[in-house]
Order: sequence, then C-alpha cells, then structure tokens
Amino acid sequence: MAGGIVVGIESTAHTLSIGSVDGEGEPTPSFSAFFRPEEGGIHPREAADHHAENASTLVRQLLDSGIEGKSVSAVAFSQGPGLGPCLRVGASVARALASKWDVPLVGVNHCVAHIEIGRQQCKMDDPVLLYVSGGNTQVITRMAGRYRVLGETLDIGIGNMLDKFAREQGLPFPGGPKIEILAKQWLDENSDANLDDYILPYAVHGMDLAFSGLYAAASRLVERGAPLGAVCWSLQEHAFAACVEVAERAMAHTGKRELLLGGGVACNQRIKEMANLMSNERGAIAGIPPARYCVDNGSMIATLGRLQYLNSGPTSFDESAVKQGLRTDETQISWP
Repeated sequence: MAGGIVVGIESTAHTLSIGSVDGEGEPTPSFSAFFRPEEGGIHPREAADHHAENASTLVRQLLDSGIEGKSVSAVAFSQGPGLGPCLRVGASVARALASKWDVPLVGVNHCVAHIEIGRQQCKMDDPVLLYVSGGNTQVITRMAGRYRVLGETLDIGIGNMLDKFAREQGLPFPGGPKIEILAKQWLDENSDANLDDYILPYAVHGMDLAFSGLYAAASRLVERGAPLGAVCWSLQEHAFAACVEVAERAMAHTGKRELLLGGGVACNQRIKEMANLMSNERGAIAGIPPARYCVDNGSMIATLGRLQYLNSGPTSFDESAVKQGLRTDETQISWP
C-alpha cells in the first residue's frame, strides 16, 4: 500500500465522480458528471441511468490523467447512505475496476468521507462538524471510536429544502446557488428595508432541526406578494442561523474549539460568514474546505478509503452490497 494510489468513486445522488489520492494521501482533482433533471427533483432511476451512461467516460478521463492500473493499490466507493440505484452503479464500477486491476475493494461511509477530507484540508484534529448537504443536515463529533450525531434534521436536509423552494419559484436546479445570488442582490439594493416583515418560524428543536416549516412559511410569503429576493434572504438567514446555533451548542457541550463545515451547502458564502463569526466570538476556529471538496467528489471517497484500508483492511466482495440507510455513527473509526 505504501506509495500506492487509491481511486475513489462517489455516486450517492446527483453526482458521479471519480478521484484519487496519492501514496501520501494527497487528493487529486476529481472527474465528475452532474445529473440535472429537466423538471422536478431527482428521480433515483433517472440519476442512476445518467451515472451508468457517464461511467466509462469518467474512467477514461482518470486513465488519461496518467493513472495506470499497476499503480493503484485499492479502489474505494460510497457504500452508503444515498439513493439505492445510484449507489449500485458506483459499487458496480468499483468492483469492475478492482477486479481488472486485481486490487482490494473498500466500501466507505459517504458522510464520514466529508469529515475526513475536511479534516485533512483544514488541518483539524478533533472538530465539531456542521454537515449541510442536499440529503443530510447533521452536527457531528468524534467520541469513543465513532462519529456521533449530536443533532440532525427531523424532516429534510437543508439542501433539499432550498432546492424544493427554488423549484417552486421556477429557479433552475440546483436551487441553492441561485437563492444565494437573489438574497445578496436584494439585500444590497434594500439595505433600509424592514426585515421584520420577513420573519420565518424557528427551526431549532432542542439539538435537532426541522426545515419543512421554514419552507412552507417562505412559500406563503411569496404567495402574499413579498419580493422573491427578500424571501430568499430570509430563508437563508433563518436556516443557516439555526444550523450554526446547534453547532455552537455542540461545541459548548463537548468543549471543542474547532468547527468544520462540510457538504455542498457549505459552499454558500453566508453560512461561511455565520460560522466564522460564531467561532471567533467563542475563541474557536472555523474550517471551511475548498468548494471542490465540500460538494460530492471522488477524492473524498479515496481519502477515507485509504485511511480505512490502512487501519481496518479491505471490504470483501461478499460484503460490498450498498447500504442505502447507512448512518454516520455506524462506522467504526480506527484511525487517528
């Protein structure tokens, strides 16, 4: 394994991505194909068909980048959680490559991969992770050999909520980036607006979160004639503030002084500002990986695959079935 490349395959939802890490664990840029539905949300079967159609192209791009089968020491893949049909495409590609190159297979936890690539990129030792993505919203920290979920969404992930609202307003998928643009434009142009006109429900429930009420209330504001940009601003402010509040509670409870952001929503500039502000006020540090490592990518799967292989060993083909409902805290952490 020393000096060998680990290839990683990500296929949990709308993104099929193949990346790698070198023998020292440094990630290389991933090759990705992104499924964008013509209308509505992500249909698992349609996304899986997209991944199957694009898999050979991405493998060819990986090989054309200079990686050869003889230099690969293992192939890692997202075993879960995620959309079942999509996960199965990635697992099939991983099995095929591992068989062709005669190297070990490593099935990894997608959520834990976000943590480990973030820890590496931000040089963090023992952070509280605020994980904000399409399908997940969790506050996580490491305790007794596992990543424990201290709080999470009780209904839908924050990214799904933003996309659902955007779709209802006729904005293209993914909706989060467009909401961010509209929110900033409105605030820049209406600095003297009465912000109390756009208050939404409180999304914090103890250490957990719920976003359905925010979504419904924001939709009603638009129906009543509120400017879309104002509602986009309010939706971001309320949702992000709730996430950062729960993350701060987790830091206070655990005594930890590092906050790490992960997941695609962590690309949003406003949630970065909130995380930095809260951390600075606590005398703590906020770590935000580069955007290419916040979104789903093959390199993060390779990063965790390398750690897992070196410390726990490979995954047998008999044990490589996908686990659609895999939880963050189900994975035993055997590395420092």
